Amino acid sequence: IAMRKDNLKARLAYSTISQLAYITLGAMIATPVAIMGGALQIVMHAWGKITLFMCAGAIYTVAHRTEISTFNGLGKTMPWVFGAFLVGSLSIIGLPPMGGSWPKFFLMLGAVDAHHKAILAVLILSSLLNIAYLIPVSMRAFLLKPEDEEADKHIAGAMPKHKFVWIAPVITAAGAFLLFFAVGPLVEFLKPILPITMTGGL
Repeated sequence: IAMRKDNLKARLAYSTISQLAYITLGAMIATPVAIMGGALQIVMHAWGKITLFMCAGAIYTVAHRTEISTFNGLGKTMPWVFGAFLVGSLSIIGLPPMGGSWPKFFLMLGAVDAHHKAILAVLILSSLLNIAYLIPVSMRAFLLKPEDEEADKHIAGAMPKHKFVWIAPVITAAGAFLLFFAVGPLVEFLKPILPITMTGGL
């Protein structure tokens, strides 16, 4: 469904459904590694997805555009925003060195430990679908020529009024990257949930 949505916020909203399913998947596999993967997904998805939504807000604030098909060439005018969007996308997809790669890795390990080959295949397919509906947003902005160069010049002229609009998404994008290297302390912090979840709260 997300792939068919041209409205950026709608595409991101539908992608959240599949991303939250990873949390449920960790509980369904019910191994310590998989449950840790589901717990990490809560943290990593929050950083990645808030980056994408803040980028969507920045694009609308500056360019007044919401449809992905109108983003051609905007990367030249708003490089920091679309750069942050690319970083957030890579984290949501689960590619290293982004924080979002750890939940996928833990869930895959859990699926292997539990001998659930079908779940492993679903995780891989899901990541491929994430690539299909997220990466084209940034690629369109950076690689395609603008359809209306005059309109893009107007947007470029409006940038000085919104010169700080890129700061928030860049900060959260940096967080999505740095969390890749902070997974050790994060796992230690989350370890106390394992006995509770494995025993059903008893």
